Amino acid sequence: MRLRLPFLLLLLCAVCPAAATVRRCVAADGTLIFTDRRCADMGAVEQAAPQPPSGIAAPAYRAACPRTLRDLVDTLSTSIDTRDVNRLASVYQWRGQSSSVAFHIMDRLQAISDRPLVDITAVYPDANQPDADADAVRQPPVALRLEQTLANGVTPTHSVLGLKRALGCWWVSF
Repeated sequence: MRLRLPFLLLLLCAVCPAAATVRRCVAADGTLIFTDRRCADMGAVEQAAPQPPSGIAAPAYRAACPRTLRDLVDTLSTSIDTRDVNRLASVYQWRGQSSSVAFHIMDRLQAISDRPLVDITAVYPDANQPDADADAVRQPPVALRLEQTLANGVTPTHSVLGLKRALGCWWVSF
């Protein structure tokens, strides 16, 4: 009985693999390879993980949802400035989306996070409609308009994200 325990521990250590370092390599044809082997063994060159643009600190993770519009705008601005599509997706209203629609939404969010941000403006209900009442001006915004430029830094573009309030938090949607 006394010999079994050390033998089992030794066997367990032999079975458990050692922790591997994942390397990010670029092959000669430009393809990205993730491996635990040395890049040189594969005829590739090691590449460092991408960093956010200089001068912008990576934000700390916040588990709380944006309770105010100001918090939502700050989260949108930070996620676009740091090109963090996952943080941008964290304020999207995913309820009721199928997986195929979710892939399309993530592609749209990725495109938004890849473009430089110029401004975020609120879109309010149209008070000029004949059936609109005088209180429409005091209503909260119904959308946020993201003013951005394309990759060339000159051509303007914009995206409109709808606003929804659920469970005490503000969420965006297309």
